[in-house]
Amino acid sequence: MKIVCLDLEGVLVPEMWIAFAEAAGIPELRRTTRDEPDYDKLMKFRIAILKEHGLGLSEIQAAIATVEPMEGAREFLDALRAETQVLILSDTFTQFAKPLMQKLGWPTLFCNELVVAPDGEITGYRLRCAETKLSTVKALQSVGFETIAAGDSFNDLGMIRAGRDGFLFRTTDAIRRANPDVRAYDAYDDLLAAFREALRD
Repeated sequence: MKIVCLDLEGVLVPEMWIAFAEAAGIPELRRTTRDEPDYDKLMKFRIAILKEHGLGLSEIQAAIATVEPMEGAREFLDALRAETQVLILSDTFTQFAKPLMQKLGWPTLFCNELVVAPDGEITGYRLRCAETKLSTVKALQSVGFETIAAGDSFNDLGMIRAGRDGFLFRTTDAIRRANPDVRAYDAYDDLLAAFREALRD
């Protein structure tokens, strides 16, 4: 039995931290897992910037509420879910994701959780498990699933390489050059065709 595992940000929706960086006028917060492969380092950097500017969860949620899925993402996801089970594996947080899940038709999402003080200050984060995407793929494989994955960032490479098949989508030139053996696509139609081929094999 096959199951598809998809990254969220950069694949189906814009990067939420970038959307907030633009809304808040803080260019430092544009940094994502495409730029920094060490997730703990990246999150500590983000939390420090928020504290420096006196910003908390409510300001981020207000910015995320204005974000729409990428053009064609809902149609791509609907077409893929009509053919197989799809699981969204993301390093985002439950406190961020709900509005976007509604816009995508409520797909199943496994993600992380922020630690938030009563006044709304973000003080930390809790990973669902270590190496969240790779660990989840391995767990699915341990109960009989063959995984096929797609993502755009450094933190997606583990689940892409561990599965039966995997693809990069709208990734950076640097990641593409460093992983020439992983097929890379930039259009939903092409990615959907690749998934359909992998599901038939």
